[in-house]
Amino acid sequence: MSGTPFLSVRDLHVHFPTADGTVRAVDGLSFDVERGRTLGIVGESGSGKSVTNLAVLGLHHPDHTEISGEIRLDGQDLLTASARELERLRGNKMSMIFQDALASLSPYHTIGRQIGETFRKHTGASRKEARERAVEMLTRVGIPQPDLRVDDYPHQFSGGMRQRAMIAMALVCDPELLIADEPTTALDVTVQAQIMDLLKDLQQETGTSIIFITHDLGVIADIADEVLVMYGGRCVERGTRKEVLSTPQHPYTLGLLGSMPTLDGPVDVPLSPIPGTPPSLLDPPGGCRFHPRCSFTEEVGGGRCATEQPALEVVDGRGSACHLSSGQRARCFADPAGTTRPN
Repeated sequence: MSGTPFLSVRDLHVHFPTADGTVRAVDGLSFDVERGRTLGIVGESGSGKSVTNLAVLGLHHPDHTEISGEIRLDGQDLLTASARELERLRGNKMSMIFQDALASLSPYHTIGRQIGETFRKHTGASRKEARERAVEMLTRVGIPQPDLRVDDYPHQFSGGMRQRAMIAMALVCDPELLIADEPTTALDVTVQAQIMDLLKDLQQETGTSIIFITHDLGVIADIADEVLVMYGGRCVERGTRKEVLSTPQHPYTLGLLGSMPTLDGPVDVPLSPIPGTPPSLLDPPGGCRFHPRCSFTEEVGGGRCATEQPALEVVDGRGSACHLSSGQRARCFADPAGTTRPN
């Protein structure tokens, strides 16, 4: 693993001024992504996952967004890069697979043209070369009869095939960073597994770094090397996949694991959903943003969780933002049901 991460995000803040106040969508987030590795970012809807990665791609409107901090891709500062430079990087050095392929693909153009135009824009290839590249990419992502399907429109593809076409478009210029924004959410389990295997195979072939955004810990267990757990616009826990899923250190991560069914756990033990709802980022709670929903605030005592924001203390890539001591955590997080955490 290299000393300098391929993608480095430091103290990132993304705020949206509105008539009702400022939405603090991302509030002091830091993380790294190494070359050829996969970072899984997990959290409930509204936790700031997608907003973070749109900031990496430079897709927020500058007139409606306040962004501060530092984002460096292979040493280049993306927050100070010009709009033209970001446009050159998007699709070429970094790319994104969006969640809803049907909404992201144009219904007026064939799949082949949409993949080919991305290739032409960044390479100056001819239309013939772009079509050949589109067929090659459709073959690469497992579309049957790619020389015929290249002339089909998005509505003629199934959901899984549309997602494969989106992956082909994202990878057509061999980007070094791929951001996958919940690309398997709307797919059935079988197709979901196929997409996951495809991404892993493509990563092995090309060495692409991947950021995989999801709310599904089962997906994280299958694809991620490192995991970052977000809540209320902040990172509450980070570590390797095995560390986070086997020995969670934050009550929110524990709650996510407790609300997920397992195949090898006792069948008579009910799931334990996290009480309450995610915080409003217009008026987030003071202290730890998770404290209104946390079962362990009395263990900390002194009203500390409601008044003091816990620092994210990271040692060798492992850490959590919680006031519980290691001893309190071991006692509180004991699993009386004896269920097995995914690893």
